[in-house]
Amino acid sequence: MNVLLIGSGGREHAIAWNISQSNLLDDLYIAPGNAGTSELGSNINLDIKKFDEVKKFILDKNIKMVIVGPEVPLVDGLHDQFLDDELLKNIPVIGPTKQGAMLEGSKDFANKFMSKYNIPTAGFKTFKKESIQGAYSYLESLPPPYVIKADGLAAGKGVVISQSIDEAKSEVKEMLEAEKFGEASSKVVIEEFLDGIEVSVFVLTDGDSYIILPEAKDYKRIGEGDTGLNTGGMGSISPVPFADSVFMDKVEKRIIKPTIDGLKKENIDYKGFIFFGLISVKNDPYVIEYNVRMGDPEAESVIPRIKSDLMDLFMGVAEGNISEKTIKTDPRTAAAVFLVSGGYPVKYENGKSIQGLDQIKDSIIFHAGTKADINTNEIKTNGGRVLAICSYGNDIKSALSKSFSNAELIDFEDKYYRKDLGFDLV
Repeated sequence: MNVLLIGSGGREHAIAWNISQSNLLDDLYIAPGNAGTSELGSNINLDIKKFDEVKKFILDKNIKMVIVGPEVPLVDGLHDQFLDDELLKNIPVIGPTKQGAMLEGSKDFANKFMSKYNIPTAGFKTFKKESIQGAYSYLESLPPPYVIKADGLAAGKGVVISQSIDEAKSEVKEMLEAEKFGEASSKVVIEEFLDGIEVSVFVLTDGDSYIILPEAKDYKRIGEGDTGLNTGGMGSISPVPFADSVFMDKVEKRIIKPTIDGLKKENIDYKGFIFFGLISVKNDPYVIEYNVRMGDPEAESVIPRIKSDLMDLFMGVAEGNISEKTIKTDPRTAAAVFLVSGGYPVKYENGKSIQGLDQIKDSIIFHAGTKADINTNEIKTNGGRVLAICSYGNDIKSALSKSFSNAELIDFEDKYYRKDLGFDLV
Protein backbone atom coordinates (compact mmCIF):
# COMPACT_ATOMS: atom_id res chain seq x y z
CA MET A 1 0.00 0.00 0.00
CA ASN A 2 1.00 3.65 -0.40
CA VAL A 3 1.59 5.50 2.86
CA LEU A 4 1.87 9.18 3.83
CA LEU A 5 4.01 9.86 6.92
CA ILE A 6 3.66 13.34 8.39
CA GLY A 7 6.63 14.97 10.14
CA SER A 8 10.25 15.98 9.72
CA GLY A 9 12.18 14.79 12.76
CA GLY A 10 14.17 11.86 14.09
CA ARG A 11 10.97 10.12 15.18
CA GLU A 12 9.67 10.16 11.61
CA HIS A 13 13.02 8.93 10.24
CA ALA A 14 12.91 6.05 12.73
CA ILE A 15 9.34 5.13 11.74
CA ALA A 16 10.28 5.37 8.04
CA TRP A 17 13.37 3.20 8.67
CA ASN A 18 11.19 0.39 10.04
CA ILE A 19 8.24 0.54 7.65
CA SER A 20 10.44 0.94 4.56
CA GLN A 21 11.53 -2.67 5.19
CA SER A 22 7.93 -3.93 5.17
CA ASN A 23 6.48 -6.15 2.45
CA LEU A 24 3.17 -4.35 3.05
CA LEU A 25 4.59 -1.04 1.80
CA ASP A 26 4.62 0.06 -1.83
CA ASP A 27 5.39 3.79 -1.95
CA LEU A 28 6.28 5.93 1.08
CA TYR A 29 5.80 9.70 1.07
CA ILE A 30 7.05 11.90 3.93
CA ALA A 31 5.74 15.43 4.46
CA PRO A 32 8.01 17.32 4.71
CA GLY A 33 10.71 14.83 5.81
CA ASN A 34 14.43 15.50 6.05
CA ALA A 35 17.69 14.50 4.37
CA GLY A 36 17.53 11.05 6.00
CA THR A 37 13.93 10.20 5.10
CA SER A 38 14.61 11.09 1.46
CA GLU A 39 16.68 7.89 1.23
CA LEU A 40 13.69 5.77 2.31
CA GLY A 41 10.86 7.40 0.39
CA SER A 42 9.82 10.62 -1.33
CA ASN A 43 9.89 13.86 0.64
CA ILE A 44 6.85 16.00 -0.18
CA ASN A 45 6.45 19.73 0.40
CA LEU A 46 2.86 19.54 1.61
CA ASP A 47 1.17 22.13 3.86
CA ILE A 48 -0.72 19.99 6.36
CA LYS A 49 -2.81 22.99 7.41
CA LYS A 50 -4.24 23.26 3.89
CA PHE A 51 -6.57 20.28 3.88
CA ASP A 52 -7.55 20.68 0.22
CA GLU A 53 -3.87 20.20 -0.71
CA VAL A 54 -3.63 17.15 1.52
CA LYS A 55 -6.82 15.66 0.09
CA LYS A 56 -5.70 16.17 -3.52
CA PHE A 57 -2.32 14.56 -2.82
CA ILE A 58 -3.88 11.56 -1.10
CA LEU A 59 -6.31 10.93 -3.95
CA ASP A 60 -3.68 11.54 -6.65
CA LYS A 61 -1.16 9.15 -5.06
CA ASN A 62 -3.73 6.53 -3.96
CA ILE A 63 -2.65 6.80 -0.32
CA LYS A 64 -4.12 3.99 1.81
CA MET A 65 -2.78 4.98 5.25
CA VAL A 66 -1.69 8.20 6.96
CA ILE A 67 0.74 8.07 9.90
CA VAL A 68 0.94 11.29 11.93
CA GLY A 69 4.28 11.78 13.70
CA PRO A 70 3.98 15.07 15.67
CA GLU A 71 1.25 16.16 18.05
CA VAL A 72 0.21 19.52 16.60
CA PRO A 73 -1.76 18.20 13.58
CA LEU A 74 -3.60 15.79 15.90
CA VAL A 75 -4.46 18.48 18.45
CA ASP A 76 -5.61 20.66 15.53
CA GLY A 77 -8.01 17.91 14.41
CA LEU A 78 -6.40 16.46 11.26
CA HIS A 79 -7.89 13.01 11.91
CA ASP A 80 -11.35 14.55 12.30
CA GLN A 81 -11.04 16.21 8.88
CA PHE A 82 -10.52 12.79 7.32
CA LEU A 83 -13.54 11.36 9.11
CA ASP A 84 -15.69 14.29 7.97
CA ASP A 85 -14.72 13.89 4.30
CA GLU A 86 -16.76 11.48 2.18
CA LEU A 87 -13.79 10.51 -0.02
CA LEU A 88 -11.24 10.13 2.79
CA LYS A 89 -13.23 8.81 5.75
CA ASN A 90 -12.22 5.18 5.13
CA ILE A 91 -8.48 5.92 4.92
CA PRO A 92 -6.98 4.95 8.29
CA VAL A 93 -5.12 7.65 10.21
CA ILE A 94 -2.64 6.49 12.85
CA GLY A 95 -3.19 9.11 15.54
CA PRO A 96 -6.18 10.10 17.66
CA THR A 97 -9.02 12.48 16.87
CA LYS A 98 -9.00 15.97 18.37
CA GLN A 99 -10.91 14.81 21.45
CA GLY A 100 -8.38 12.05 22.17
CA ALA A 101 -5.48 14.41 21.44
CA MET A 102 -6.67 16.56 24.37
CA LEU A 103 -4.68 14.17 26.57
CA GLU A 104 -1.63 16.08 25.34
CA GLY A 105 -3.31 19.26 24.15
CA SER A 106 -4.59 20.22 27.61
CA LYS A 107 -2.85 19.46 30.90
CA ASP A 108 -6.09 20.36 32.69
CA PHE A 109 -8.06 17.83 30.63
CA ALA A 110 -5.44 15.14 31.23
CA ASN A 111 -5.30 15.71 34.99
CA LYS A 112 -9.09 15.71 35.33
CA PHE A 113 -9.23 12.52 33.24
CA MET A 114 -6.70 10.84 35.54
CA SER A 115 -8.55 12.02 38.63
CA LYS A 116 -11.84 10.68 37.28
CA TYR A 117 -10.41 7.23 36.52
CA ASN A 118 -8.15 6.95 39.60
CA ILE A 119 -4.93 6.96 37.61
CA PRO A 120 -2.01 7.86 39.92
CA THR A 121 -0.60 11.33 39.31
CA ALA A 122 0.41 14.43 41.27
CA GLY A 123 -2.09 16.59 43.14
CA PHE A 124 -3.01 19.63 41.05
CA LYS A 125 -5.17 22.72 40.61
CA THR A 126 -5.89 24.77 37.48
CA PHE A 127 -6.03 28.58 37.37
CA LYS A 128 -7.03 31.26 34.88
CA LYS A 129 -5.98 34.92 34.71
CA GLU A 130 -8.89 36.03 36.85
CA SER A 131 -7.97 33.55 39.59
CA ILE A 132 -4.27 34.41 39.79
CA GLN A 133 -4.47 35.26 43.50
CA GLY A 134 -5.78 31.75 44.09
CA ALA A 135 -2.77 30.43 42.20
CA TYR A 136 -0.44 32.36 44.51
CA SER A 137 -2.26 31.00 47.57
CA TYR A 138 -2.05 27.44 46.25
CA LEU A 139 1.69 27.81 45.66
CA GLU A 140 2.09 29.01 49.26
CA SER A 141 0.34 25.86 50.49
CA LEU A 142 2.89 23.61 48.76
CA PRO A 143 6.46 22.77 49.72
CA PRO A 144 9.15 23.50 47.10
CA PRO A 145 9.97 22.74 44.38
CA TYR A 146 6.97 24.13 42.50
CA VAL A 147 5.72 22.65 39.22
CA ILE A 148 3.99 25.12 36.87
CA LYS A 149 2.60 23.99 33.51
CA ALA A 150 1.03 25.92 30.66
CA ASP A 151 -2.23 24.13 29.90
CA GLY A 152 -1.74 23.86 26.13
CA LEU A 153 1.03 22.97 23.71
CA ALA A 154 4.13 25.12 24.13
CA ALA A 155 6.71 23.28 22.02
CA GLY A 156 8.09 21.45 25.05
CA LYS A 157 8.85 24.70 26.90
CA GLY A 158 5.65 25.05 28.91
CA VAL A 159 6.80 23.29 32.10
CA VAL A 160 8.78 25.13 34.78
CA ILE A 161 10.09 23.65 38.03
CA SER A 162 11.15 26.32 40.50
CA GLN A 163 12.77 26.09 43.93
CA SER A 164 11.75 29.64 44.86
CA ILE A 165 8.21 30.73 45.74
CA ASP A 166 8.91 34.20 44.31
CA GLU A 167 10.16 32.73 41.02
CA ALA A 168 7.14 30.41 40.90
CA LYS A 169 4.73 33.33 41.36
CA SER A 170 6.60 35.33 38.74
CA GLU A 171 6.31 32.42 36.29
CA VAL A 172 2.56 32.14 36.91
CA LYS A 173 2.23 35.89 36.29
CA GLU A 174 4.27 35.61 33.08
CA MET A 175 2.09 32.80 31.78
CA LEU A 176 -1.32 34.15 32.76
CA GLU A 177 -0.98 37.93 32.56
CA ALA A 178 1.89 38.42 30.10
CA GLU A 179 0.62 35.52 27.93
CA LYS A 180 4.11 34.03 27.74
CA PHE A 181 2.88 31.10 25.64
CA GLY A 182 -0.13 32.82 24.11
CA GLU A 183 -3.34 30.80 24.19
CA ALA A 184 -1.40 27.79 25.56
CA SER A 185 -0.98 29.60 28.89
CA SER A 186 -4.48 31.06 29.16
CA LYS A 187 -4.78 28.40 31.87
CA VAL A 188 -2.00 27.24 34.18
CA VAL A 189 -1.81 23.95 36.03
CA ILE A 190 0.12 23.89 39.31
CA GLU A 191 1.11 20.43 40.50
CA GLU A 192 2.68 18.88 43.56
CA PHE A 193 6.29 17.87 42.92
CA LEU A 194 6.96 14.13 42.62
CA ASP A 195 10.49 13.03 43.50
CA GLY A 196 11.76 9.98 41.62
CA ILE A 197 13.23 8.76 38.34
CA GLU A 198 11.43 9.08 35.02
CA VAL A 199 10.65 6.51 32.33
CA SER A 200 8.68 6.69 29.09
CA VAL A 201 6.23 3.89 28.29
CA PHE A 202 4.39 3.51 24.97
CA VAL A 203 1.43 1.59 23.66
CA LEU A 204 -0.19 1.19 20.26
CA THR A 205 -3.96 0.90 20.58
CA ASP A 206 -6.90 0.31 18.25
CA GLY A 207 -9.19 1.89 20.83
CA ASP A 208 -10.05 -1.42 22.47
CA SER A 209 -6.89 -3.48 22.85
CA TYR A 210 -3.25 -2.46 22.95
CA ILE A 211 0.33 -3.63 22.54
CA ILE A 212 3.02 -2.36 24.92
CA LEU A 213 6.19 -1.24 23.13
CA PRO A 214 9.69 -1.17 24.65
CA GLU A 215 10.16 1.53 27.30
CA ALA A 216 12.90 4.17 27.28
CA LYS A 217 14.63 6.78 29.43
CA ASP A 218 15.14 10.17 27.80
CA TYR A 219 17.32 13.12 28.80
CA LYS A 220 15.69 16.52 28.43
CA ARG A 221 18.20 19.01 29.85
CA ILE A 222 20.90 20.56 27.70
CA GLY A 223 23.64 20.25 30.35
CA GLU A 224 25.36 17.25 31.82
CA GLY A 225 24.01 16.03 35.13
CA ASP A 226 20.56 17.14 33.96
CA THR A 227 21.31 20.85 34.28
CA GLY A 228 20.35 23.86 32.20
CA LEU A 229 17.38 24.47 29.94
CA ASN A 230 14.89 21.88 28.75
CA THR A 231 15.30 20.66 25.18
CA GLY A 232 13.31 18.43 22.86
CA GLY A 233 15.57 15.63 24.12
CA MET A 234 19.32 14.99 24.11
CA GLY A 235 19.13 11.22 23.78
CA SER A 236 17.46 8.06 25.02
CA ILE A 237 18.19 4.55 26.24
CA SER A 238 16.06 1.39 25.99
CA PRO A 239 15.40 -0.83 27.94
CA VAL A 240 15.37 0.84 31.37
CA PRO A 241 16.82 -1.38 34.15
CA PHE A 242 14.42 -0.40 36.93
CA ALA A 243 11.36 -0.95 34.68
CA ASP A 244 11.35 -4.67 35.46
CA SER A 245 8.39 -7.04 35.22
CA VAL A 246 7.11 -6.09 38.68
CA PHE A 247 7.17 -2.36 37.89
CA MET A 248 5.67 -2.83 34.42
CA ASP A 249 2.88 -4.98 35.86
CA LYS A 250 1.97 -2.02 38.10
CA VAL A 251 2.12 0.30 35.09
CA GLU A 252 -0.25 -1.87 33.08
CA LYS A 253 -2.77 -2.48 35.87
CA ARG A 254 -2.77 1.01 37.42
CA ILE A 255 -2.16 3.23 34.39
CA ILE A 256 -2.40 1.67 30.91
CA LYS A 257 -5.58 -0.38 31.33
CA PRO A 258 -7.48 2.37 33.25
CA THR A 259 -6.47 4.86 30.54
CA ILE A 260 -7.79 2.69 27.69
CA ASP A 261 -10.94 1.85 29.67
CA GLY A 262 -11.44 5.54 30.50
CA LEU A 263 -11.16 6.57 26.86
CA LYS A 264 -13.80 3.98 25.97
CA LYS A 265 -16.11 5.22 28.74
CA GLU A 266 -15.68 8.77 27.39
CA ASN A 267 -16.64 7.46 23.91
CA ILE A 268 -13.28 8.54 22.53
CA ASP A 269 -12.32 6.23 19.65
CA TYR A 270 -8.56 6.40 20.08
CA LYS A 271 -6.34 4.86 17.38
CA GLY A 272 -2.58 5.30 17.59
CA PHE A 273 0.25 5.75 20.06
CA ILE A 274 -0.17 6.72 23.70
CA PHE A 275 2.99 7.92 25.40
CA PHE A 276 2.94 7.67 29.20
CA GLY A 277 5.51 9.98 30.77
CA LEU A 278 5.97 8.27 34.13
CA ILE A 279 7.96 8.74 37.30
CA SER A 280 8.87 5.95 39.68
CA VAL A 281 8.39 7.08 43.29
CA LYS A 282 9.59 4.37 45.67
CA ASN A 283 8.99 1.82 42.88
CA ASP A 284 5.40 2.95 42.28
CA PRO A 285 4.53 4.54 38.92
CA TYR A 286 2.83 7.94 38.60
CA VAL A 287 1.88 9.77 35.41
CA ILE A 288 3.67 13.07 34.81
CA GLU A 289 2.16 13.61 31.37
CA TYR A 290 0.42 11.97 28.44
CA ASN A 291 1.56 12.44 24.86
CA VAL A 292 -0.53 11.30 21.90
CA ARG A 293 2.30 10.25 19.59
CA MET A 294 5.54 8.33 19.70
CA GLY A 295 8.21 10.03 21.77
CA ASP A 296 11.20 11.84 20.32
CA PRO A 297 14.08 11.15 21.20
CA GLU A 298 12.66 7.87 22.56
CA ALA A 299 11.63 6.61 19.10
CA GLU A 300 15.28 6.56 18.08
CA SER A 301 16.10 3.89 20.70
CA VAL A 302 12.71 2.15 20.95
CA ILE A 303 11.97 1.52 17.27
CA PRO A 304 15.40 -0.09 16.57
CA ARG A 305 14.47 -2.64 19.27
CA ILE A 306 11.14 -3.51 17.58
CA LYS A 307 11.85 -6.52 15.38
CA SER A 308 8.23 -6.78 14.28
CA ASP A 309 6.91 -5.09 11.14
CA LEU A 310 5.48 -1.74 12.31
CA MET A 311 3.29 -1.63 9.21
CA ASP A 312 1.63 -4.85 10.35
CA LEU A 313 1.03 -3.33 13.80
CA PHE A 314 -0.40 -0.18 12.18
CA MET A 315 -2.74 -2.42 10.16
CA GLY A 316 -3.86 -3.92 13.47
CA VAL A 317 -4.69 -0.40 14.70
CA ALA A 318 -6.55 0.42 11.50
CA GLU A 319 -8.53 -2.82 11.35
CA GLY A 320 -9.24 -3.03 15.07
CA ASN A 321 -7.50 -6.36 15.58
CA ILE A 322 -4.27 -5.40 17.30
CA SER A 323 -5.08 -8.00 19.96
CA GLU A 324 -4.21 -10.62 17.33
CA LYS A 325 -0.75 -9.12 16.73
CA THR A 326 2.44 -9.90 18.60
CA ILE A 327 5.52 -7.77 19.09
CA LYS A 328 9.05 -9.12 18.93
CA THR A 329 11.72 -7.14 20.75
CA ASP A 330 15.49 -7.16 20.42
CA PRO A 331 16.89 -8.03 23.87
CA ARG A 332 19.92 -5.79 23.38
CA THR A 333 20.22 -2.25 24.70
CA ALA A 334 19.82 0.60 22.22
CA ALA A 335 21.31 4.01 23.04
CA ALA A 336 20.59 7.11 20.96
CA VAL A 337 22.79 10.19 21.37
CA PHE A 338 21.67 13.51 19.84
CA LEU A 339 24.07 15.90 18.15
CA VAL A 340 22.66 19.44 18.42
CA SER A 341 23.46 22.87 17.05
CA GLY A 342 25.56 25.24 19.13
CA GLY A 343 23.35 27.61 21.11
CA TYR A 344 20.38 25.22 21.15
CA PRO A 345 17.78 25.37 22.71
CA VAL A 346 17.90 29.17 22.58
CA LYS A 347 19.56 30.65 19.50
CA TYR A 348 21.38 28.69 16.83
CA GLU A 349 22.24 28.87 13.14
CA ASN A 350 21.17 26.52 10.34
CA GLY A 351 23.02 25.68 7.14
CA LYS A 352 26.19 24.20 8.67
CA SER A 353 27.81 21.50 6.51
CA ILE A 354 27.81 18.04 8.09
CA GLN A 355 30.93 15.93 7.59
CA GLY A 356 31.74 12.31 8.40
CA LEU A 357 28.37 10.59 7.86
CA ASP A 358 30.05 8.14 5.49
CA GLN A 359 32.50 7.05 8.21
CA ILE A 360 29.86 5.66 10.59
CA LYS A 361 29.94 1.93 11.33
CA ASP A 362 27.92 -0.18 13.78
CA SER A 363 25.40 2.61 14.41
CA ILE A 364 22.16 3.81 12.85
CA ILE A 365 21.95 7.50 12.00
CA PHE A 366 18.52 9.08 12.34
CA HIS A 367 18.25 12.55 10.84
CA ALA A 368 16.20 15.24 12.62
CA GLY A 369 17.20 18.80 11.69
CA THR A 370 18.89 18.17 8.35
CA LYS A 371 18.39 19.26 4.77
CA ALA A 372 20.10 18.41 1.48
CA ASP A 373 21.43 21.43 -0.42
CA ILE A 374 19.42 21.59 -3.66
CA ASN A 375 22.50 22.61 -5.67
CA THR A 376 25.26 20.43 -4.23
CA ASN A 377 23.22 17.71 -2.43
CA GLU A 378 25.45 18.35 0.59
CA ILE A 379 23.79 17.52 3.94
CA LYS A 380 23.43 20.60 6.14
CA THR A 381 21.98 21.40 9.55
CA ASN A 382 18.37 22.56 9.57
CA GLY A 383 17.32 22.63 13.21
CA GLY A 384 18.40 22.60 16.83
CA ARG A 385 18.50 18.83 17.16
CA VAL A 386 20.40 17.61 14.11
CA LEU A 387 21.20 13.87 14.24
CA ALA A 388 20.59 10.92 16.55
CA ILE A 389 23.23 8.19 16.63
CA CYS A 390 21.75 4.89 17.81
CA SER A 391 23.82 1.83 18.68
CA TYR A 392 23.12 -1.64 20.03
CA GLY A 393 25.05 -3.16 22.90
CA ASN A 394 24.83 -5.97 25.41
CA ASP A 395 24.46 -3.34 28.13
CA ILE A 396 24.07 0.42 28.49
CA LYS A 397 27.80 1.14 28.64
CA SER A 398 28.67 -0.80 25.48
CA ALA A 399 25.77 0.71 23.49
CA LEU A 400 26.68 4.24 24.58
CA SER A 401 30.36 3.64 23.86
CA LYS A 402 29.60 2.95 20.19
CA SER A 403 27.31 5.97 19.90
CA PHE A 404 29.84 8.28 21.55
CA SER A 405 32.67 6.99 19.33
CA ASN A 406 30.66 7.67 16.20
CA ALA A 407 29.55 11.05 17.55
CA GLU A 408 33.22 12.06 17.37
CA LEU A 409 33.43 11.07 13.69
CA ILE A 410 30.62 13.38 12.63
CA ASP A 411 31.41 17.07 12.52
CA PHE A 412 29.64 20.37 11.93
CA GLU A 413 30.35 23.84 13.25
CA ASP A 414 29.52 24.21 16.98
CA LYS A 415 28.40 20.58 17.32
CA TYR A 416 27.41 19.63 20.86
CA TYR A 417 26.24 16.46 22.60
CA ARG A 418 25.90 15.23 26.16
CA LYS A 419 28.58 12.78 27.20
CA ASP A 420 26.85 11.63 30.40
CA LEU A 421 23.71 9.88 29.12
CA GLY A 422 22.83 6.89 31.29
CA PHE A 423 24.54 8.39 34.34
CA ASP A 424 21.45 7.67 36.44
CA LEU A 425 20.98 4.11 35.17
CA VAL A 426 24.46 2.57 35.25
